Amino acid sequence: MKYVMGVDLGTSAVKVLLVNENGEVVDQEAKDYPLLQPKAGYSEQEPEQWFTQTILAMKELTKRFDGEITLIEGISFSGQMHGLVLLDQTNTPLRPAILWNDTRTTKQCETIYQKVGKERYIEITKNLALEGFTLPKIIWVKENEPDLFAKATTFLLPKDYLRYRLTKQLAMDYSDAAGTGLLDVAAKDWSAEICATVDIPQSLCPPLVESSEKVGTIIPELAASIGLSSKTKVFAGGADNACGAIGSGILSEGKTFASIGTSGVVLSYEPSGEKDYEGKVHYFNHGEKDAYYAMGVTLSAGHSLSWFRDTFASGLSFEALLADIASVPIGANGLLFTPYLVGERTPHADATIRASFIGMDTTHRLVDFTRAVLEGITFSLQESIEIFREKGKQIDTVYSIGGGAKNPVWLQMQADIFNAKIVRLKSEQGPGMGAAMLAALGCGWFSTLQACADHFLMEADVYEPIPDHVKKYQSLYQLYRQVYQQTKELNQNLMSFR
Repeated sequence: MKYVMGVDLGTSAVKVLLVNENGEVVDQEAKDYPLLQPKAGYSEQEPEQWFTQTILAMKELTKRFDGEITLIEGISFSGQMHGLVLLDQTNTPLRPAILWNDTRTTKQCETIYQKVGKERYIEITKNLALEGFTLPKIIWVKENEPDLFAKATTFLLPKDYLRYRLTKQLAMDYSDAAGTGLLDVAAKDWSAEICATVDIPQSLCPPLVESSEKVGTIIPELAASIGLSSKTKVFAGGADNACGAIGSGILSEGKTFASIGTSGVVLSYEPSGEKDYEGKVHYFNHGEKDAYYAMGVTLSAGHSLSWFRDTFASGLSFEALLADIASVPIGANGLLFTPYLVGERTPHADATIRASFIGMDTTHRLVDFTRAVLEGITFSLQESIEIFREKGKQIDTVYSIGGGAKNPVWLQMQADIFNAKIVRLKSEQGPGMGAAMLAALGCGWFSTLQACADHFLMEADVYEPIPDHVKKYQSLYQLYRQVYQQTKELNQNLMSFR
C-alpha cells in the first residue's frame, strides 16, 4: 500500500493527514499555534510556529506508521490564503506574517483604486481590492515600515513558506497567487501593470507553478529528523478553498460546495476565466490546471456560533448547544441574526458593519437564539448563491463541508434555504484531502484529479429541500436582506464609541 501526506495549514492549527491509495485517512495529527493581535484590527502569526508545529505533527505520524517510510511517496499542502510572509535576501522572515483576517489596510485599498482604477483593477485580478488580500499588506509595510521593506527580496504566502522550509525552493501556485491581488487571473501571470502603477517591484513576486507540480524533495537532514525518505516528493499544493474544492470533488461545471468553518465559503466551479462577476464575488484560479472557481465569503460563519456559545453558553459543548434546535420553528420564533461580527465580505465588502439580533423579547430562550444564529449564517451564504444564480449558474446540488456538515438539522436548513440538494461526503476532510489528492496526482497514481476524486470520494447522506420550508425561508430571507441597509449607518456612527 502506498501513501501520501496532505498538510492543511490553517489559521489556528496545522492538520496533517496520512492517506492511502484507496483514499482512506489512516492517521492524522493536528498541532495548534497562537494568533498575535498587537492592536485592534491586527492579526499576525510567527512563520516559525507553522514550521515547528508541522514538523512535530509529521514526526508523530511517522512514529506511528508501521510500514516502510519509502511507501510515503509524496506531500502536498493546503493553506490559509492572503497572508504576507516578507523575506530578506537569506529568505528569512522580516516580520510576523500579516494574516487574511487583518483589517489595517483600508487606506491602502483606496490607494490601489486611486492609482489603478477600480474597474481596471477588477478587469485584471477579477476581484476587489480587499483589506484581507496580500497587495494592500505589502503597500502597508512599505508605507509604515520602510526600513524593513527596503530589505525585502520576495514574499510568500503561508503554505509556500512552509514548503520552502522543507525543500529550500521558492514558488507559489496559481490558486493561492490569485488571492494576492497582484495576479492577472485569466493570463496566469503577475501583473506588471499593477506592480508598476502601485510602485511594488515585480521582483518581489515568486515563481509561479501549477498546484500538482513537483517543487522538490525534502532536504536530507530534515527528512531524517522527521522520519521520511529524502526522496519523498513535495508538490506545490493550493489555497485552502481550492483544495477544499478538490477534496469535495468540485471539478466540473455545476458543482458547488458550502464550507462552514471559522469563515464561510460558497464555491462553484468555472471552466474558464472569462465570466465577469464585476467583483461581487471572488474569482480565482482552481487547483485543477486551467480551471477556475467563483467564491463568496462570509467572514464570521462558524465564528459566529463559537462567539455565541463562548459569550452566552460557555459551559456547553457544541453538541449540547445544538441538541434542541429542531424543536424551534423556522424563523426562531420571530428572531433574526446577521453574522457581521467582524464586518462582511460578500456581498457587501464592508469592514464597519456589525452583527445584530432583531426581534428579541422575553419569550426567547437560548435555543431560539441558537437557531437564529444558524439561520443567519446560512442566509449569509445564500447571498453568494443568489449572485451565482443571477449570472446564470445552475446550482441544484451543494456539497456541505466543515462544521455545517456535522449537524443533520443544520444540513436540512441548508437544503431549505439554498433550495438545493445538500450532500455530505463519507470522508469529509476538505482542504487536507484536497492536498493529499494533489500529491496522489503528482505521484502518478491517477491521470486526472477527476479520476482521483471518483476513487477517493463517496457520498454519505443527501438532504432534499422541503417545499413548505423553502417558501417560509424565502419570505424570511427578504427580511434578512433588509437588515444590512437599515443598520449600516448606525454601525458606522457607533465606531466612534469603540
